Amino acid sequence: MELQPIIVLVTCGSEEEALKIANALVEGQLAACVNLISPICSIYRWEGKIWDEKEWLLVIKTQKNKFDDLEKKVKSLHSYSVPEIIALPIIEGSSSYLKWLSEMTQ
Repeated sequence: MELQPIIVLVTCGSEEEALKIANALVEGQLAACVNLISPICSIYRWEGKIWDEKEWLLVIKTQKNKFDDLEKKVKSLHSYSVPEIIALPIIEGSSSYLKWLSEMTQ
């Protein structure tokens, strides 16, 4: 099967939640690596109101064939009723890094 590496972005409302999700994804081999970027400022509309909140951004490196299971795991651990879970393709990358990503998500 050909490797289809992706980046998945997930925002979390707290550092504790971000760490819990990141660890679960790596431990379950649903992600090779998760970076936490914090805090970020998120401005969004929700339930008719404009929000301006601090969030923690997870940058998740995985494979496309892991996305469905990854999404289920994130939703099971996330406090938001509609968490951001967005996948972006990795167009190019270091062959050694992509090999490692593949090995860590088998």
